[in-house]
Amino acid sequence: MTDTSPNLARLGDAARDFIARGRGLFIDGEWRQRDAQIEVFDPATAKRVTSVPRGNAADVDLAVAAARRAFDEGPWAKMTPADRGKLVWRLGDLVERHADELAELEAIDNGKPVTDARWGDVAFSHELLRYMAGWSTKLTGETIPLSQPAPFHAYTLREPVGVCAQIVPWNFSFMMAIWKVAPALATGCTIVLKPAEQTPLTALRLAELVEEAGFPNGVFNVVTGLGEEAGAALAAHDDVDKVAFTGSTEVGKKILEAAKGNLKKVSLELGGKSPMILFADADLDVAIPAIASGIFYNMGQTCTAGSRLYVEDSIADAVHEALAEHAQGLRIGPGLDPATQIGPLVSAEQQAKVLGYIQSGVGDGARLLCGGRHHGDDGYFVEPTILADTAPHMAVVKEEIFGPVLVSATFADGDVASAVREANDSIYGLAASVFTQDIDKAHAVAKRIKAGTVGINTHHVIDPALPFGGFGQSGWGREMGWSAIELYTELKSIGVALKR
Repeated sequence: MTDTSPNLARLGDAARDFIARGRGLFIDGEWRQRDAQIEVFDPATAKRVTSVPRGNAADVDLAVAAARRAFDEGPWAKMTPADRGKLVWRLGDLVERHADELAELEAIDNGKPVTDARWGDVAFSHELLRYMAGWSTKLTGETIPLSQPAPFHAYTLREPVGVCAQIVPWNFSFMMAIWKVAPALATGCTIVLKPAEQTPLTALRLAELVEEAGFPNGVFNVVTGLGEEAGAALAAHDDVDKVAFTGSTEVGKKILEAAKGNLKKVSLELGGKSPMILFADADLDVAIPAIASGIFYNMGQTCTAGSRLYVEDSIADAVHEALAEHAQGLRIGPGLDPATQIGPLVSAEQQAKVLGYIQSGVGDGARLLCGGRHHGDDGYFVEPTILADTAPHMAVVKEEIFGPVLVSATFADGDVASAVREANDSIYGLAASVFTQDIDKAHAVAKRIKAGTVGINTHHVIDPALPFGGFGQSGWGREMGWSAIELYTELKSIGVALKR
């Protein structure tokens, strides 16, 4: 058996106790053990943390059946919107109460800095739960004045879509789960959650918190397992009414193919290759740290990562020097060390992929400004890397790397059209950013960029009330805000015949 990670000793008592007691699949309010297991590894050491059940299609059938009963027949179906909202709010309180534990579990599972997990992922998650709880009592319809002289009283109702399959990735495993769970619960749907096989721990801890909050059996179920087994079965299941997926564009297309059998509703939050445009009049004291955060936050394992920089010629040398200095000053270490700013990548596979892209970029003629290598002797670390003098045909410019790698190109001073054209030259359209002190230019450029979210003098723009999603091959639908409620509801029109 693989050696156990020494980082387990860094965990607090609550997180260590959770890992020690282990968990099965959470189906219909019960914990079910399975002989087949998936090993969970600490990315900082490549050592074993624990194992979780390897759920399969039969387990998916049980979970979907439980969710269907809860939706059609159970107390959840009869619960008032106010009571449903109180449960979602209570879950938010429990997430906040256990925030330190959840952040530690995320850090040893995913590798991310525990400080980022605590004050980013988990803090955002409990606020999102509370925000969505408020929508429970506001799912109103409308009375419709008809356009023809028919004797009808007409109105609409907004109803929950039904049983939802929710498949979440490994880069923000807890927060992505909450992004989907919160609006689905608020609207009255039931859920089968499938976390990424690399990062299952916080999904299982979430199931415990759902249980503690008092949700009826079958409303929330968790099946851990491999994507090609449990995930594929869930996406194709004929008794699932909706599938929500966050992950790569390649897998998103497979989800679509699997979902077509019963034409279930589908929402997809997929890949990105987000551009950042830096004009010469920008405040570099603001822009440099924002650009660095845009690409190096979560080790670049972020769908919105600002991985393409377009910088005006006259400031390019100064900007590259400042960014390289910033990157080289970031502290690399295990995620559970509170001083860590750059943790490991999630797996050996991901590390090899990112290092391969760096070698490809240099081989294609890009200039390596800093980084470019693995870091240390243990774990899956990659140094923060900047490649300058890149060209549109290069794989590092066209393809999503999903690692701490910034590719940079320049544009002629004053040539705004060229900068926008290069920024839009992508199959993706998830996020972008513009750095300038010219407010007219900022708004004009933001309007022309093809992306679901555009930051001005910042990159990562996110809030529970702000719709989030992408153009092009970055996905379908919008999460957060009222848009998320629309994803999990159906609109029904009703006409009542009236006597003349």
